[in-house]
Amino acid sequence: MIKTCVNCEKEKEHHAKGLCYGCYKKLKWQPKLASCKRCKRKLVIHAKKLCAGCYNHLFHADKSKQHYHRKSNNVDLKTYRKVTQTCVVCGFDKIVDLHHIDSNKENNSPKNLVGLCPNHHRMINNAKFRQEIFKTLKEKGFDLPLEQIMKS
Repeated sequence: MIKTCVNCEKEKEHHAKGLCYGCYKKLKWQPKLASCKRCKRKLVIHAKKLCAGCYNHLFHADKSKQHYHRKSNNVDLKTYRKVTQTCVVCGFDKIVDLHHIDSNKENNSPKNLVGLCPNHHRMINNAKFRQEIFKTLKEKGFDLPLEQIMKS
């Protein structure tokens, strides 16, 4: 049934107490408070018996981490997604980090960016295993700067 809303005076389908749905939600509706399953605080429950903060932390942490890494490495989204599809060393595709071959975060040329799984990323940042990873990258056709090879 369409009536005029008491608050906004627009002709809309009414929800309750003479108000349209939007005005009712703003003015009259009070969400139920419950204890969050994870943090135990008494808040409005979002989903899966979790408050909004805990829900986002548990189910969207990967997206937040990807956004942070992309922004901190100063790489556009299209390039980031292309480079981080698979690890160039082993082909792992579940978790892939972005690595700058010359360790310069300002140099975002496609030749300088490489996707590495967490294991190989740790190895390239560790002096003990760096030569092994550089050798593999060289075999795969990546152009490594001479100072990078000599540094390790």
